[in-house]
Amino acid sequence: MVSNHRILLVEDDVLIGMMLADMFDALDLPEPAQATSNEEALALIAAEPLGGALVDINLGDEKGWPVADALAAKNIPFAFTSGGGDVIPPAHAHRTLITKPFRISDIEAALEEFGAQ
Repeated sequence: MVSNHRILLVEDDVLIGMMLADMFDALDLPEPAQATSNEEALALIAAEPLGGALVDINLGDEKGWPVADALAAKNIPFAFTSGGGDVIPPAHAHRTLITKPFRISDIEAALEEFGAQ
């Protein structure tokens, strides 16, 4: 691992979050920091150094754009996750989008992009 900082998972579905954490374990990566809302994610971004993030676009009734903006402002690499059909704002259009259902190879490739593997 290039960075010893944890990866942040922003996912409002607890079961999907658990599955992603299991994928991290299978990839022999440290346990990720996890948030289920913009508020939780923004608090984690402010509280600890992060090596990257996977940000679900749809967080209940919210969109993950505030999290994306905060990560970009701190130059923390990240990728979006989504069930599909979402339009990414122009400011983040260059970011990787991983669609559900997730494949471990897609997660691994995204993490390699920002040096977490």
